[in-house]
Amino acid sequence: MKLTPPRSAPLVERRPHSQSHHGIILEDGYGWLRDDNWREVMRDPAALKPDIRAVLEAENAYSDAAFAPLADFRETLFQEMKGRIKEDDSSVPSKDGAWRYFSRYLPGAEHPQFCRLDAKDVETLLFDGDSEAQGHAYFDIGSIEHTPDHRLIGWSADTNGSEFYTIRVRDIASGGDLPDIVSGVNPGLVWDAQGASFFYVSLDEEHRPLKVLRHVLGTPVESDELIFEETDKGFFLGIGLTQSRDFIVISTHDHATSESWVIPAGNPTAAPRLIAARRTGVEYDLEHDAPRDRFIIRTNADGAEDFKLVTAPVATSGPEHWRDLVAHREGTLLLNHATLRDHLIRMEREGGLPRIVITRLGDGAEHAVAFPEEAYDLGFSSGYEYETGTIRFTYTSMATPAEVWDYDLESRERTLRKRQEVPSGHNPADYVTRRIFATAADGEQVPISILHHKDTPLDGSAPCLLYGYGAYGISIPASFSVTRLSLSDRGFIYAIAHIRGGKERGYRWYRTGKLLQKKNSFTDFIAAGEHLSAERYTSRGQIVAHGGSAGGMLMGAVANMAPDLFLGIIADVPFVDVLTTMLDDTLPLTPPEWPEWGNPLESREAYDYIASYSPYDNVAAKAYPHIFALAGLTDPRVTYWEPAKWVAKLRALRTDERLTLLNTNMDAGHGGASGRFGQLKETAMIYAFALDLAGRS
Repeated sequence: MKLTPPRSAPLVERRPHSQSHHGIILEDGYGWLRDDNWREVMRDPAALKPDIRAVLEAENAYSDAAFAPLADFRETLFQEMKGRIKEDDSSVPSKDGAWRYFSRYLPGAEHPQFCRLDAKDVETLLFDGDSEAQGHAYFDIGSIEHTPDHRLIGWSADTNGSEFYTIRVRDIASGGDLPDIVSGVNPGLVWDAQGASFFYVSLDEEHRPLKVLRHVLGTPVESDELIFEETDKGFFLGIGLTQSRDFIVISTHDHATSESWVIPAGNPTAAPRLIAARRTGVEYDLEHDAPRDRFIIRTNADGAEDFKLVTAPVATSGPEHWRDLVAHREGTLLLNHATLRDHLIRMEREGGLPRIVITRLGDGAEHAVAFPEEAYDLGFSSGYEYETGTIRFTYTSMATPAEVWDYDLESRERTLRKRQEVPSGHNPADYVTRRIFATAADGEQVPISILHHKDTPLDGSAPCLLYGYGAYGISIPASFSVTRLSLSDRGFIYAIAHIRGGKERGYRWYRTGKLLQKKNSFTDFIAAGEHLSAERYTSRGQIVAHGGSAGGMLMGAVANMAPDLFLGIIADVPFVDVLTTMLDDTLPLTPPEWPEWGNPLESREAYDYIASYSPYDNVAAKAYPHIFALAGLTDPRVTYWEPAKWVAKLRALRTDERLTLLNTNMDAGHGGASGRFGQLKETAMIYAFALDLAGRS
């Protein structure tokens, strides 16, 4: 192993800090790493207190020194990964009236350009990401939205990683921006039908999206009209547009309940109209079926745990008027839907695998688009247009680069529009993809997606990188990644554990991995590691676990629960201080997160349960795997102090000499470095850590 940190590791000072809830005193000697001025730090990283900055910089220096012997290897990995990316790549143009919109990268570019073609294939450059990013250490493009008349684009960007975006408006003909600038907002915007105003969601000081406003072009931002305000700080606000473009949709939701309001896009001054009042535990979202003057609504109402589709007249959209269109089928999770003039398209997952189902609205005839492989990922786009008989879908597997197909909804003809190129060469036949199942402690079957090179021996000698997430109902796709090939080509088994907390096996899979059943996520992951060992894909002590955000919490939990199973733990922006964060209702995501984790402020039961698994609170004096944590200073989702506190406590208590490393990106937030090559360099660092631990560097 080449990773060699200096002998003198940073030892973070402990300071008295405690709080009391339910008669329990919670001591936290590293609590002072939470800057009381964190709100300002999110907007201006220079505001961080000097003593806290000194800790993060000392940790970065220690991490840099540990990785120094791997500098050449990291560069090799980076160049290898970069060589698999087509640098002058572009998306398939998407038609909207007389124009076709697309994005592309130029060779060497970090950020994309956004362009369009007219009917004669004359190209117009709308937005150049690299040009706009000049002078910024961090630059993230939020959205690019053209007006219905194609004269303007609204664009948004975040320049410090805190996810406070600024919206600007560009005149396409002149290439210049208008004076209209709206700051401190979510990235998305929705134009009205005339392109004279746009709707957006503002963020308060706690980074909570609680207000929808409308900005009329040419007027002062201070006079923007408040359209809708959410009074429950546990809810998120969002805005969208139906495929018909007839309605602007305001959606408000937490992790279990939702509510929608609509505004006619052609009458943006109209008051929002409620579709159906929120009912705790009932979720719904909608599309517009214009020829039949109705909404098509996806919902879990009336016990439809895996969701169903109902219809409701536009004029009378309340639940009393909902009529089943696609009935609930237990075990078949209805993921999303889109409505075109003549067709309904829905994405569903059955047996862990996705498929697309197309229904002709005139007579109800339907058929499915599916694939026979053991593990794959599938997605579709209905594009910009409403009166079309074509959709676009993307197919990929862990060994198969992404393919973009146009699909005729009537003839069922598939037209390949693009196949992801791997310039350095890639033969899918050189790799094996499989889906196997591990038996969890309670008998549940946990899917595992596997990728390995065909020449890798399956005798227990191969190291394994085991990835997991398991939260918010997010399903991890079994899709292609050019970066993973750097592991597979060096004899690694790459595996994804589709643990409870996601929706890979239906909504029940999510429900039984949250709140007072959250530990199922952790035991499922451990069961996956044990099964991979038992089946001789790898062996105990040769598994490097990897997860980020809520998956980083998973990393901290399994490190506490089964440290001898793992060689190393890679925790990317890890949510490890669960109890203290859920007790702090001033943080941006705490109230909205209570339906996911529980509210320990109100419930002693929730307090005790979270305390029993919260990774930071359960660090103990024992041997641990090698630990590598990554953080972002301006991260509003998992604040920088969570991994900083966790690493400090681990280093103070662990009884072995294995690595405990923390790297904090002082110029970024939750998503890490911006730009495609900056992100590749972070991945190269992560994979260098895993490969070196396994002796493959």
